[in-house]
Parts: sequence; structure tokens; C-alpha cells
Amino acid sequence: MPGMSMPGMATSRSPGSWSGTTAAGAALSGMPPLLDPHDVYAADRPGALADAVRKDPVRVYVPNLGSNTVSVIDPATYKVIQTVKVGDAPQHVVPAWDLRTLWVNNNDGNTLTPIDPATGTFGTPVPVENPYNLYFTPDGKFAMVMAELLHRIDFRDPHTMAMERSVPVNCSGVNHADFSADGRYFIATCEFSGDLIKVDVQRQEVVGQLHLPRDGAMPQDVKITPDGRTWYVADMHTSGVWILDGDAFTVRMFLPTGAGAHGLYVSRDSKHLYIANRGEGSVSVLDFATGTLVAKWQIPGGGSPDMGGVSADGKVLWLSGRYDGEVYAISTDDGHLLARIKVGAQPHGLCFWPQPGRYSLGHTGILR
Repeated sequence: MPGMSMPGMATSRSPGSWSGTTAAGAALSGMPPLLDPHDVYAADRPGALADAVRKDPVRVYVPNLGSNTVSVIDPATYKVIQTVKVGDAPQHVVPAWDLRTLWVNNNDGNTLTPIDPATGTFGTPVPVENPYNLYFTPDGKFAMVMAELLHRIDFRDPHTMAMERSVPVNCSGVNHADFSADGRYFIATCEFSGDLIKVDVQRQEVVGQLHLPRDGAMPQDVKITPDGRTWYVADMHTSGVWILDGDAFTVRMFLPTGAGAHGLYVSRDSKHLYIANRGEGSVSVLDFATGTLVAKWQIPGGGSPDMGGVSADGKVLWLSGRYDGEVYAISTDDGHLLARIKVGAQPHGLCFWPQPGRYSLGHTGILR
């Protein structure tokens, strides 16, 4: 399926000058160096678990937005082994930078519920305003709460979640993000206004804003390519992915993938991007080397694949079925459905744990 270039359409509004570096530039101070300067995902190879997580029980934690619960799945049996009540409207389960806590984002409950991944124990909720999503700066110094309804990104202590600084954003629905290879900036999506913002990590300041050139654009998940030079942004309304130059902060082209493009996940060998098309019950597979779509996997009988992640061995793509109260386990060999597991109402940002990598940048597991 060919993409469509967008000449003259990548308008960017910058409230401040940007002096960031390219993918090969000097890294953010305190960020662990990349294992491979040509592959930001080099630490995520199958089975490459950090010592801190090697003994953690293998589980899939599924936040059920409509049930105010988390379903815990044993991936070896594809069975729900526990259902735990949490705060109102849990959106995502997010690994902390140091990999020792999983945080349930209770959006309407204004709390984060900690899970000890070594035992699976749910702890006492921590008060945090409007935690739709959660990220961590690459140096591990700050947690970043995407306070979607409050139009701000809150930089907090990564352990206590005490507020350090709140950064207002001039867009609506800020929610998903990814970081540059050097860790100096991140790009976040603003779902309800069709905008992207670029934020300087060290200065904690919005340095660019880009309005996507399609009426009704609704950007969702965002992922950087292994070489750090290209960014993909899923768009639920235009049903495809925007392809960006992150350093220049411009749109290169648009690539249709399928109705309701939503979640983006990288294969463990850094070769493919899995694109969950929530509106049509499919997953598109993109080849990073060519930038082309090489497969589309249909969920038998349909479904609503949303957010999730890849198993530690790279063999299974786990996705929540947002509007079907179920979770999908999909073989990454050929896309066939391994299991369909009933959970609570409106499952959203599930987290497979443990995952390979040295530290977490947040969401459902962006490990490097």
C-alpha cells in the first residue's frame, strides 16, 4: 500500500528555538548509553532480561477501564488468575524507569496504584492528578504524567510521585509519547486537537508544535525507528501512520494501514513495527528497512486491538480488545490468533511483564 507525501503541509509553530542534536548527537546527561548507536532497541532482544526482573513472575496485567479493575493473566495458560479492584478508569499499566514498580494509571480516580512485579502484590494508591498516561525521562530523574484533561505534562519524583514542575501544553488530549535516540527531546501526541508537540527534556519546555494536515486527525501512539531518524505516529481518524522527521519536526508522508490505527509496537529483532488497527480488527506489519507494509493480520471474527506489547521472547503480540472485553495473543510468526481471553469492560493499555531492556521510558513498556 503506497504512502502519500505531504509537500508543503508540515507547518510547525515553535514557541522557542530548538537546538537539539541528530540521532548521532551527544546524549542527555545521565542517560545510559545506547548498546548500539544504530539501534535504540538493541537492549530489547529476546530473553535479554535485566537481573532486577529475571525472577519476576511472567504475567500480563490488563487495566479494565470500564470495570475499574486489573485482570492478571498467566500467559503460559492464557487464563485470568486474578482480578483486582483499583481506582476509577484505569488506562495503562506502566513499568517504572528502574523496573521495580508497575504503575496502574487510574485516570478518573486521580491515583496511581503500584504493583510489585516481584510478587504481583498491589499496593496503596498514590494521589496524582489526572494520570492518563505515564512516562519517565531517559536519565531516570523524573516521572512524566500526561494529565490529558488538565492540558499539562507534570514532571514528578519518579518514586514518590511528588510534583516537581507542571508544564502547560497548548493542545488538547496530550497522551502518548516517545523519546529521541539521544534522549534530549520527546514528541507527544494531542489526540483531540490533531497536534504533535516537541518537548526539550532538560529544559522541560515545549519547543515546537505541529498540526497534522488532515481534518479530524486524531494522533495516538508514537514510536521512533531503530536508527532514531524517523518517527511513526498512529492516527485513529485518518486510519494510518504519519511519518516524521523528528529533528526537523516535519511530516514526510502519510501511510494508510487500516481503520482506527492505534497502538505501535516494535519486534524484538528491531525489524518490524506492529500497528494495531482498532477499527477493523487487524494488525499491519511494517518493515523498518523499506518503510513498507509487508503483512496484515486479521483477527478471526473481528475485534478491537488497542494497546499492549510483545512477549519477552518476541513470539507473541499481546493486545487488548478495547470494545470486546477481551485480550488477544497473536503469533508474531504468521499473525495467527493463539488465544482470545475474556477480561473486564474496555481493557486498555495492558503490560506484558517482564520485558527485555535495562530501563523503562514508560507507557506499556518502552524499554532500552
